[in-house]
Order: sequence, then structure tokens, then C-alpha cells
Amino acid sequence: MQTFNCQCGNTLFFDSNFCVNCNRDTISCPHCANLTPVEETPSGALQCGNTACGAKLRRCSNDLQYDACNRALDANDVNELCSYCRLNSVVPDLMLNENVTLWRKLEAAKHRVLWVVERLGFPVSGNGELQPNLTFEFKSDENGKVSTGHADGCITINLREADSVEREKTRVEFQEPKRTLVGHFRHELGHYYWGLLVKEFRVEDCRRLFGDERNPAYADSQKRYYEQGPAQNWQQTYVSGYASMHPWEDFAETFQAYLDMATILLTTEHFGLVTTSYENFDSMLAAYSRVGIIANELNRDMGLLDLVPQIFNDSVVEKMRFIHQLPAKTEEVSPALSQN
Repeated sequence: MQTFNCQCGNTLFFDSNFCVNCNRDTISCPHCANLTPVEETPSGALQCGNTACGAKLRRCSNDLQYDACNRALDANDVNELCSYCRLNSVVPDLMLNENVTLWRKLEAAKHRVLWVVERLGFPVSGNGELQPNLTFEFKSDENGKVSTGHADGCITINLREADSVEREKTRVEFQEPKRTLVGHFRHELGHYYWGLLVKEFRVEDCRRLFGDERNPAYADSQKRYYEQGPAQNWQQTYVSGYASMHPWEDFAETFQAYLDMATILLTTEHFGLVTTSYENFDSMLAAYSRVGIIANELNRDMGLLDLVPQIFNDSVVEKMRFIHQLPAKTEEVSPALSQN
């Protein structure tokens, strides 16, 4: 993720709420996509500190009440929540302090992932402009076991995933190379964008790469996977063992890997470590290979898990190339959104 600058010259970060040097309040502006210091105007609105923008803004209700958001909305917006928080259809019981703490972590991961997704050209809207509409449900197990997953545009995340200890236990149990909140969002968004950008527009092209999602049925594939494990020699064709379960999971796992790559490249390019063309997939892949080796060695130096554990075989590369081309389908889905 890129960093930003305060008027005092100090560095601001994506999740900053104020400058630690001069104590100016900061906010994420939805117009210029900058994290900027703000000044209150005579009308009570907050003015974006980016001189090229200067939008009149106000804080999201989730920021004011729970310190769970730093994204602004227009000063005259009739809504109380910012565009990202409005995507939530269910949040946990916020009367419980422990739930608020975990929910903040979910929101931080969601905001970070959505910001990058939009920069890459994927549409994000919860206003009914897209079908299926994108929504999020953050639930706890208080009233029954909650499964993290996606169904018809609704992404459900179990609140327990925000507990780092519980998440690590699950990672070890399922023998996963990594398990993160941002990873969950990237994976489940893969399912969402399959329904939005692939199902009606490029499904045959997708099937040639990922397989036919209709046969075998998802439930049968899931049952076989949990009974027998991943396909033999899955490393030759898939990005992960879980991807070998069913074409839908192959797409979602590959989508997650693509977003991992794009996000890391956005960050490393911002800091001057690499230069790449985001219109040229091969350029991205070459840059990611260089960055991945360095990042993995840095993590190993500190006794941490590899940042980039995957090896991209030829099959995975072509699948990622397919995903790289998907934002071009936005205009077919919603011409109005593609012009925004």
C-alpha cells in the first residue's frame, strides 16, 4: 500500500486517523483516493487537504462511533456510512467490546483490499448498479456455526478469523502456507467477480482454463476434497491444493494470487523498488518474481513465513493472465460505472 504526506511533511499511512507529528486529523478521500489532512470549514464540513481536490467531506458514522473506519463521504451525502461501510448488511453485536475489536480488524482488511481492487479497475458498488450486488456479512458463532464463504454477491466472514491465534490454529490444521484476513477478502471477491464478470460474458473462455464448474457438482467436489485431500501433483496445474477442489475454487484462489501480486507491486513501485506496466501482464509477473525472492529472504531472515509461497507454473500464469484482462469487461456489466 502506498503512503501519503501530511502538510507538515510527515508520512501518513493508509489507516491513519491523524498525523503523529502535528496531530492534524486525517481522512481517506473517496474523490482523489488520497489519505489527507483535513481542515474544518465554517459550514462544519471537512475539506480534503489535497489542493487538486478540495472536496467537502464528513466522517463515516463507523469512524465517529467505533473508530472502525477512516473513509469519508460527501458533506451533503444523505447516508451516514461511507461507500465501503454501506456494503455491510450484517455486523456482529457491537455491544460486546471484544466484537468491536475484532470487527475493526475485519474493516481494516476490507478497506485495504477494496481500495486496491478499485485501483485495478474492478467495479465496487452496493447501490444495486451491479447484479449481483456486493454485500458483506460479519458474523460470530454465538447463534450457530458460521462458515466463511460467498453466495450470490454476499461475502460472509466469521468474526473468529480476526482472532490471530484462532486463525493460526486453523492455518496449521489445514496445512496452509498462509491464512490472513486480506487473503479471505481477496479469495471471496474472486467468487464474486466470477459471477459478475465471467458468468455472462466469458464463461466458455474461463472453462477452457479452469474447467467446467457444472461437472462435477460443487458439493460432490467438496465432499471428495475433504475426504481425499487435494489432487495428486496439484503443483503442476494449480496455485494451491485447495484450488484443485473445483473450478470455482481454482478461480478464487488464482484471483487471490493475482490480487496479492498486484498489491505488492503497487507498494514496491510506490517506494521505488520496481518499475512495471500494469497494462502488461508479463511485465508484472517478471517484477513480482524479483520482489518475491527478496521478500521471502527478508521474511526468512526474521523467521517468518514466506511472503510469496506460491510457484506459478505455466497453467497458473495463463489463468492469472485471464483474470488480469477482466476489468475490461466492466463496461459490459454497467456502462455507467465504467465511466465513473
